[in-house]
Amino acid sequence: MNKSELFEFLNANPIFHLATVEGNKPRVRGMMMYRADENGILFHTGKGKDLHRQLSANPQVEMCFNNGKFEDLIQIRVSGRVELVEDLNLKKEIVEKRAFLKPWVEQMGYEPLAVYRMKNGVAALWTMKTNFAPKEYVML
Repeated sequence: MNKSELFEFLNANPIFHLATVEGNKPRVRGMMMYRADENGILFHTGKGKDLHRQLSANPQVEMCFNNGKFEDLIQIRVSGRVELVEDLNLKKEIVEKRAFLKPWVEQMGYEPLAVYRMKNGVAALWTMKTNFAPKEYVML
């Protein structure tokens, strides 16, 4: 897959698992990506959550996306560094498209919403068919 095809795959399969490190212990949780394009891979969390604290202490992460098709499984792992994005217009855009955030923002405001971006990540594609082939990496 080239970069464009990878972004297309990520946007079509926005549920991913995110690995962080807290101290010397790995932490993994399911997440929902907002979007992926030339400007980076965007996702959000709350500033009061463990995830935000972990990313503030160590912004190196790995994301794992898959298409959920056991017979034809495709998995994309993206490694890199995330950055906190303090952009009120972007936060408003996300809340408009994710209705479940509206009550929380109406009560708390936009400040507790933490938006993260991974730019310049490195993607590795894995499939059942290429299980034993050497990894190929694509710079995002």
